[in-house]
Amino acid sequence: MSVLPELGGSPRPTPPAFFEMNGVGKSFGPTESATEVLRGVNLEIREGEFVAIVGFSGSGKSTLVALMAGLLDPDQGSLRILGEPVTGPGPDRGVVFQNYSLLPWLTVRENVLLAVDQVFPKKSAVERADHAEHYIEMVNLTAALEKRPDELSGGMRQRVAVARGLAIEPRILLMDEPLGALDALTRGTLQVEIERIWARDKKTVVLVTNSVDEAVLLADRIVPLKPGPRASLGPSFPVDLPRPRDRKALNGSVTFQRTRNEVTQYLIEMQSRSTPAMSALGRSLPDLEPADLRPPRASFRS
Repeated sequence: MSVLPELGGSPRPTPPAFFEMNGVGKSFGPTESATEVLRGVNLEIREGEFVAIVGFSGSGKSTLVALMAGLLDPDQGSLRILGEPVTGPGPDRGVVFQNYSLLPWLTVRENVLLAVDQVFPKKSAVERADHAEHYIEMVNLTAALEKRPDELSGGMRQRVAVARGLAIEPRILLMDEPLGALDALTRGTLQVEIERIWARDKKTVVLVTNSVDEAVLLADRIVPLKPGPRASLGPSFPVDLPRPRDRKALNGSVTFQRTRNEVTQYLIEMQSRSTPAMSALGRSLPDLEPADLRPPRASFRS
């Protein structure tokens, strides 16, 4: 831990980062043939900061979120919140998954209330219901309180997932490509909603995405995830843009364009460097010839 000098006294220790990962690694499979997905991941996040982690598909982004949420244990390294080790899932970390993860037989109210009941058992039933409805209103779904997931659009289902993640009042909200499966119009609408909600509550947010534009639009800081295997985090790219951010206005912003280009160029360079490493793993496609599916040629006798 570093120290800061104090006038008229001895140096005092600096407070720990709100959330930190130190030398984190994770592998899957039998020990003798394990696939090392992440290696030497280091990250510090300040309280109230909106951080976006950007990477290619298959680079280990979802594994990283699962480790941060405590759903997976690291093979190496440590994760801490305010200096306390992360030893499993807990209400201090809310997760919004890409696939919504809603119970299909429950209504919007019931899906959110299920999480509230688990985290706030000492509240009365009326208080828990009001608490759930507060966050449902925050994502503009009050009119759909009694609808079930199969009666909702994809964008509405994701709003329920966001409301549920916020309703447990976590200290840090982890979002694993929450908008990746949505159409462009719905995705843009929810991006605006996410920024509005963040600005209101100033939760610490980690957004994992494969969209550089989305990261620049929403985050205070972008951290690229290098391509796997053995992926690690690259240098941080600060996003020096005023809030609230308007997508149309940003398209003409020199800062927006520069940040997007810098992050994109870094990812492309890392991808090109990883190609020899992938080849060295000895992975190759099977040597197969395509089947001839043409119909047999008809023969005619003269």
